[in-house]
Amino acid sequence: MKRVTIKEVAKSAGVSTTTVSHVINNTRKVNEPTRQRVLDAMRDLNFQPNSVARGLRRGETKTIGLIVPDVANLFFAEISRQIENIGYQQGYSVILCNSDNNLEKQGEYINTLMSKLVDGVIFISAGDSSKELQRLSSSGIPVVVADREVPLSLADVVILDNETAGYTATRHLINLGHKHIGCITGPQSITPSMRRVDGYKRALADAGITFNPDYIISGNFQFSGGRQAMTNMLRLAPRPTAVFVLNDMMAIGAMTEVRRFGLRVPEDLSFVGFDDIEMATAVIPALTTLAQPIKEMGAVSIELLIRKMQRNSSEESNQRVVLQAELVVRESTQKVRDTHG
Repeated sequence: MKRVTIKEVAKSAGVSTTTVSHVINNTRKVNEPTRQRVLDAMRDLNFQPNSVARGLRRGETKTIGLIVPDVANLFFAEISRQIENIGYQQGYSVILCNSDNNLEKQGEYINTLMSKLVDGVIFISAGDSSKELQRLSSSGIPVVVADREVPLSLADVVILDNETAGYTATRHLINLGHKHIGCITGPQSITPSMRRVDGYKRALADAGITFNPDYIISGNFQFSGGRQAMTNMLRLAPRPTAVFVLNDMMAIGAMTEVRRFGLRVPEDLSFVGFDDIEMATAVIPALTTLAQPIKEMGAVSIELLIRKMQRNSSEESNQRVVLQAELVVRESTQKVRDTHG
């Protein structure tokens, strides 16, 4: 369908294109009868103003870029939804970019967002993002990094206290009498998840439990990764009686694999996950987990970004906001049945 032009609106209303432009952009007072004729012509012709062009004249496009590493991961899906909801309420359109944990794809999305002249970017990186953040910073585009630790010189940061959360999860299992506690991690390159491992190790040390490096097995933050990591863990001797898994999707995969081996949760193995996605309450048994403040993380990230965009000041110091996780005890953990003597 052919796009109606501003010239056609002007001709229909019997005014100049300059007058139509002033009505659209509210850049000069136009007498009410003339203004109404222009609005009527726009409606009759179904004229849609070019919002990007209008935004450029004001130095804004009312769009925000959001880059996430895996939109299939329910944690990122939920945080994206929160950001989109608040953005919509504040009059911003959110362009969602899924990098698939691919650094090359992530870089290409940065190029796309810069070419579209977005007003700001919320960035959850797939790995080392220093170069991309430098590019965005040099272009003057405000950036908030969520769920990743980066230098404040590059961006505002909204992060979870992952070390304390890892400690809390492990301490819960220790308090239930478990001494053989496994840990399924994410990729080593993802800094936040490795902070959870630091908390796991500290809880063991505080309880006088010797750390066993064989009990740490890497996964990929996906259901399949949890199953594979659990298959390897079940071959260990002595086998863990409890497992701290660094996200809920892998925990659900690991629990599925345990049942495939003819074992029971939590009678034979207790599980603590991480994130508290909606599916954590849908599985049987319901998953004990560390609840990330997903809504708060999304809300703080976009509110911080909008405040920075509206102030349009590069002189302000970047902020680091640290949030806390909460232990949610459900049915996947119970006191240990001592099978190791």
